[in-house]
Amino acid sequence: MASSVSYDRRPALRRPVFIEGLPGVGNIGKLAADLICEQLGAVRFARIYSDDLPPQVVLDDECIAEAACNELWYADIGDRDVVFLLGEFQGTTPAGQYNLSETAFRIVLPHDPSLVLTLGGYGTGQLTPAPRVLGAVSRPEMKPDLEAAGVGFYPGEPQGGIVGAAAMVLAFGKMYGIDSACIMGETSGYIVDYRSARNVVNSVCALLGIDVDTSSFQEQIDGIEAASEAIAEKSQAEESPEDLVYIR
Repeated sequence: MASSVSYDRRPALRRPVFIEGLPGVGNIGKLAADLICEQLGAVRFARIYSDDLPPQVVLDDECIAEAACNELWYADIGDRDVVFLLGEFQGTTPAGQYNLSETAFRIVLPHDPSLVLTLGGYGTGQLTPAPRVLGAVSRPEMKPDLEAAGVGFYPGEPQGGIVGAAAMVLAFGKMYGIDSACIMGETSGYIVDYRSARNVVNSVCALLGIDVDTSSFQEQIDGIEAASEAIAEKSQAEESPEDLVYIR
C-alpha cells in the first residue's frame, strides 16, 4: 500500500489528546469528532493520502475537488492540545485500515500524546430509547474517570470486539504505553444516529473538561424520536389477539 502525507503546517503540539473520529456504525464517531473539532476552532495541519482509500475526489461547499484522504486537525484546550483524525472514509481493506491508522499515529507519537480516544458506534440491531455509552480501555485504572464521564463497561459488549480505525488507533496507543480508550454510542446501526453521537460528545467533554454545544443535533434527534414512536405505534396496532399463539 502506497501512502503519502501532505503538511499544511507543523505545529508544536503539547502532549496532545489524540481523538479518532472516522465514519463507522451510525456515523457516531464521525459526528461527535467533527462537532468537537469545529467548536474548538481546530486547524488542519496534515492530510494522509493512500491507494487504499476510494479512488475518488470529494467536493467542498465551493465545489473545490480534493482527493479522498484522512486529515489531522489540532486545537488548544488549555493545558494541552487535542489532535483529531477525521475524514470521509476509512481504508477499504483491513490492511489499509491498519496502515492508515499507523501512519496517523506515527505523526502524533513524537509529540508525546497524553491520551488516546477513539470514538465509534455499537450496533445492536434494535432502536433504543435511551442509548448507552460503552467503553473499552487499555488498562483498568482508567475506568473510574470514564465512568464519572458517563461511560459504562459491560462484560461481553460489544460482542465481537471493536474493528476498524477505532480498534487500531486504540491498539497502537496500548502498544506504546499511552492511556487509551474507545468510547462507543449504542445504536441500532440502521440510521445516522445523532442522539447517540450527542451522548458520546457529552462523555468526551466531561472527560476532558471542555464545553461543546450539541444543539445543532437537535433537529435530527427530534426526527429520530418521531420515527421511533411511529414504528412502535405501528407495531402495536398490527398486533392483535388473533396473532398470538398460546400453548397449553
